[in-house]
Amino acid sequence: MNEEYLKKTFPQIDLIKDPDLKKKVISTFLKTAQNGGWDTLQGIPFTLLTDTSVTFVEHTKAVTDMAIHCADVMKNFVPINRDYVVAGGLLHDVGKLVEYQKKEGKVTQSRYGALLRHPVSGAVIAAELGLPPEVIHIIVAHSKEGDAIKRIPEAIIIHHCDFVHFESLKK
Repeated sequence: MNEEYLKKTFPQIDLIKDPDLKKKVISTFLKTAQNGGWDTLQGIPFTLLTDTSVTFVEHTKAVTDMAIHCADVMKNFVPINRDYVVAGGLLHDVGKLVEYQKKEGKVTQSRYGALLRHPVSGAVIAAELGLPPEVIHIIVAHSKEGDAIKRIPEAIIIHHCDFVHFESLKK
């Protein structure tokens, strides 16, 4: 997996205007995929909690696209950093690349994933690679782990877009 593959898979990366943030988003994906042993993102389910054919890539793109539209409306009411919304949408589930493993042709929870859920592992790797605290906050706060803290507006957007997509697909 390389930068070209990621940009082709997630064209939303090029919506990030800050070149340093864009570089760190790409680095976070590449490092997490490497740590999880993934050489491609194809075929990874977006969840192991419900039976769905929706992939990690499809879910990530959907959440990011919904969040961008929501941010474009909400910027009329509260200050919104659009780059943080795009970065947070792309990276909100990046920890699943270490939470999941491919074993005997099937994607299952890894030992690492049994100990740390993806919001935590994704935030840890993002912090190691120097992403801004706001983006780290979005990653850790997008799921139930964020219920114990006050979410910034960008995290509220990602949190709700993630649940709109997830809850709508639950069977």
